[in-house]
Amino acid sequence: MSTIVTQAAASITLDGVSKVYGRGPAAVQALDSVSLSVEPGQFTCLLGASGCGKSTLLSLVAGLDSPTAGTVDVGGRRVALMFQEAALFPWLSAAGNVELALRARGFGPASERRARTRELLDLVALGEFAGKRPHELSGGMRQRVALARALAQDADILCMDEPFGALDAMTRDLLHDELDRVCAGRSLTVLFVTHNVREAVRLGDQVVLLSSRPGRVISSWDVSIPRPRRIDSAPVAELAGTITDKLRTEMTRHG
Repeated sequence: MSTIVTQAAASITLDGVSKVYGRGPAAVQALDSVSLSVEPGQFTCLLGASGCGKSTLLSLVAGLDSPTAGTVDVGGRRVALMFQEAALFPWLSAAGNVELALRARGFGPASERRARTRELLDLVALGEFAGKRPHELSGGMRQRVALARALAQDADILCMDEPFGALDAMTRDLLHDELDRVCAGRSLTVLFVTHNVREAVRLGDQVVLLSSRPGRVISSWDVSIPRPRRIDSAPVAELAGTITDKLRTEMTRHG
C-alpha cells in the first residue's frame, strides 16, 4: 500500500478539495478534503461505493464544476471526458461523430479533418466501419467511437466515467486490450472511475479507494503487476481480493 503525495510535476493535483451541493439542512457533501496526485502518463483508477463522489471528482478535474473548497490543478492541460454511455449523435456516422470533435476545436481544413478521423478510427480498429451510424454498431463499437472522439480533442488527460460498465465481460476484456494499446502509443494521463475492482487492477498503475459519502481518500495501491495483464490472472485476483476486503470493510462501516 502506498501513500499519495502531491508533487509539482503532477498532471492532476487535488489539494483539500471538498464539494457540497445545496445549502442549509438539505446540503449534501459529496467530497471532503480530497488530496490526490496523478503523475504524467499514469493510469489511476478510482473505486468506492455508489454515491462516494467518484463522478463528482471527474467533473471537477474536467472543469465542468468547481470545488466548494480546495484547489484542482491540471497545469493548463487539455482534459477530455468519456462517459458510460457513448452518447453519439445518431444521425451522424462513426466518422461524422469523430470529425465533429475535430471541427469543434478548429482542427485544419476539411481534408485534414477527414484524414485525422480515419487515423483515429483505425487506432481503435474501426476504420472499416467509418460510414456506419451508431444503431448499426454494437455497444463495444460505439464505445470505441466515443474513445476516438475523446482522442480527437487532443487531450493530455482523459477522464473516463465507468466507460465499460454496461458491456458484457468479453467485450469489456477486448476493450481493456484496446485501451492498453491506445495508451501505450500516447503519453495520456487517465483518471478512470469503476465499480469493478478487478478492472481497476487490470488497468491501473494506481488504484485509489474513496470512502462512502462524503468521499475521502482512505487507501491507495501502486499496481506493479507486469503488463500485459489478464483480468483473471492470479496476481490481479490477489490484489483485487485485498482491495475488495478494504472496500467491504468501508461499506459495512457505513451500513
